[in-house]
Amino acid sequence: MKIIGLSGSTVGSKTRTAMEYTMNIVTKKFPDAQTALIDLAEYDIQFSDGRNFMEYEGDTKYVAQTLMEADAIIIGTPIFQASIPGTLKNIFDLLPVDAFREKIVSILVTAGSAKHYLIPEQQLKPILGYMKAQIVQSYVFIEEKNFYRKEIVDDDVLFRLDRLVEDTIELTETYKSILDKKETQYDF
Repeated sequence: MKIIGLSGSTVGSKTRTAMEYTMNIVTKKFPDAQTALIDLAEYDIQFSDGRNFMEYEGDTKYVAQTLMEADAIIIGTPIFQASIPGTLKNIFDLLPVDAFREKIVSILVTAGSAKHYLIPEQQLKPILGYMKAQIVQSYVFIEEKNFYRKEIVDDDVLFRLDRLVEDTIELTETYKSILDKKETQYDF
């Protein structure tokens, strides 16, 4: 099972911090899983211009191809101006419309205040649904007050991250089992 963490911003540290915690949980609880954390701040991603994702080069091709090869993706995003960052939207634009078919996608969000808690419901989930993702319905919303010196200091947030990982893995395994069962129906 290949699980990719995607930190969807080029600025700030809270989303990256939360994604590191999350991916550490994945590697500790599920050591057999292949994992990688893609932090968009570390890559030079081109703007989407409508080409097939395989026609891009360098970092852009690497990120797109890595996401396409994943079984599960944990997306971490900050909320800026009551919206997801353009860098994350650009990643979605680089990929084909059915890029997340047969993939499990879960979400964690960092925000400056509780006022933005519905942004994942109103913006992110519709995009993921359109791209055919199987979405883990419960996402983790983390406020600025839950961080101190680049660490998560709220035990409830840590518990919810742990649960998010468990739900993601469980749904991935269940969905793979369903697909495998469906595949055995064909005799070629």
